[in-house]
Amino acid sequence: MAVSGKAQKKKNLNFARLTVFWVMMFLIGLALISLFMPNQNLETVPISDVVRRANAGEVEKLEIRGNEVIVTLRGEEYPTEMARRDSSASIFDQGLELDAPVEITVSEPSNTGEIIGNVAIFALPTLIIIGFFVFMMRQAQGQNSQAMSFGKSKAKLYGADKKKVLFTDIAGNENAKQDLNEVVDFLKHPKKYEQLGARIPSGVLLVGNPGTGKTMMARAVAGEAGVPFFSISGSEFVEMFAGVGASRVRDLFQKAKKNAPSIIFIDEIDAVARKRESRGGGGREEHEQTLNQILVEMDGFENETGVIVMAATNRLDMLDPALLRPGRFDRHIKVTLPERVDRLEILKVHFKKKPADSSVDLEAMAAKTAGSSGADLANIANEAAIIAARGNRKTITNDDLVEAFEKVAIGPERKSKVMSDHEKELTAYHEAGHAVVGHVLPDSDPVHKVTIIPRGHTGGVTWFIPPEDRSYKSIYEFKDVLARAMGGRQAEKMKYGEGGVTTGAGSDLRIATDTARAMVVEEGMSVNLKDQVFHRDDEGFFAGIAKPFSEKTQEEIDKEVAGLIKEAVVRAEKILTANKKFVDALAKELLAKETLEEEEVKKVLTGTVLPKDVKLHD
Repeated sequence: MAVSGKAQKKKNLNFARLTVFWVMMFLIGLALISLFMPNQNLETVPISDVVRRANAGEVEKLEIRGNEVIVTLRGEEYPTEMARRDSSASIFDQGLELDAPVEITVSEPSNTGEIIGNVAIFALPTLIIIGFFVFMMRQAQGQNSQAMSFGKSKAKLYGADKKKVLFTDIAGNENAKQDLNEVVDFLKHPKKYEQLGARIPSGVLLVGNPGTGKTMMARAVAGEAGVPFFSISGSEFVEMFAGVGASRVRDLFQKAKKNAPSIIFIDEIDAVARKRESRGGGGREEHEQTLNQILVEMDGFENETGVIVMAATNRLDMLDPALLRPGRFDRHIKVTLPERVDRLEILKVHFKKKPADSSVDLEAMAAKTAGSSGADLANIANEAAIIAARGNRKTITNDDLVEAFEKVAIGPERKSKVMSDHEKELTAYHEAGHAVVGHVLPDSDPVHKVTIIPRGHTGGVTWFIPPEDRSYKSIYEFKDVLARAMGGRQAEKMKYGEGGVTTGAGSDLRIATDTARAMVVEEGMSVNLKDQVFHRDDEGFFAGIAKPFSEKTQEEIDKEVAGLIKEAVVRAEKILTANKKFVDALAKELLAKETLEEEEVKKVLTGTVLPKDVKLHD
């Protein structure tokens, strides 16, 4: 904190000095101009006119300076006129009477003003140029100081001058908070652990999906313990010059030790600490030097230093094993996506300072947002406020909240897109196909909403939302997902024949193919390759080239994927054929209303049947 105050004080002092310098230059310029032009305010008149008025008693005083006659009129305190006389004769020779009622003074003409004026002509521009160069040199010195600090850490220090974040400010993730409380207790009472010979982990790695609040968790540890918090991103260590990252690491750890007890937090550490054997190409030496320096600094910690390193990543598998061994990041804390109860608490936090009317149902929104992170929920709350403001409402309504959720989840409505009657009908049948297949299959999620209004990059949307949070997914659920994904194209074929197939099912086919391949390669859910996983590492120099399986196995994988897709097509076709009248009815309702909610869809599809020959289980 003191360093920050000194820097600000020095900055203010430099600004004051620069201001005084330019003010002085301005005043000197004005003084020189006034000396160079001392008589610039005197009116020039003929000498004959001055003599005539002096003889008549209208002039109080005449001051003769060489060829110049300075005139002070009677009743005036200061000179107001000036005349030039003939240097070869006196003023009496030019007509002034000897007994004229005027005071006459004679003074030697001074060439000081002329000299100063001549000097000013050259000196003033010179001073201005010198001042300009002084200013430029100071700027260059500032740039040089930045260059000299190239190897300094760019970590931001948070402490007493920032609003503290506490565990009570973060909803959910109680298990992670419990694990981190040990770190807080060590920072507060280190002697208690040292007396028992206990060693707190040198490094704590927060692992979780993007937006789950890993950075906030680290800030909360610092806030609870009341210690300085150094925050830096992994990418800020890396530069194009080898050795810079290692220098910044050393500088960061030195600062942390001086402020101990303290916390170093490295966000997105995978940017600088990836597996060394998996990288190739340019920048390898710089990455490895930076990583090696982090390893050395962490391994050199002693219990009494009071410095704890925390880091965050969503790709634990990418980190170098040397970083994860005991003595470094030996404690991994999982920061999970919030469950339903946690989502409700997060929504309450974000709506605490937002005016919402009584219609807002946060519990229903928490139930709908399974799989959403804390950042997603914050975005939904913010979008709801924006929608309410756009509608000139003073409070947020539940309709605003629902619209915000749908905008974030599936994209904004594109009502301006013009669709022909045929395109609307085709879209209605396509979405009805998805809805009917998903409604009939027993292991499919229920239909939440169906619309033929274009949203995001799609021409229409059939939205399925699980009724509860799930940690696992069965093979039957996967197969139902495949079948309902193929339901859109099969409904198009049933209505318009093979020639009526369009590109509207492109995204459905991609999702189905990716799902089927994941079932075979990642989950071992196939027939001939059952219980085998063929994971490919997408990182490193040989990513996408080397395969952990043979070409023959690749052919088997392709056959298994094709078999799952074919099975899904057959199931969808049989369901739609058996429920053709319901497909027609739902498409007709969609053309009339454009959007149908869950209860409206259920009402239309009451009476649908599951054909006996549709394969449910192996």
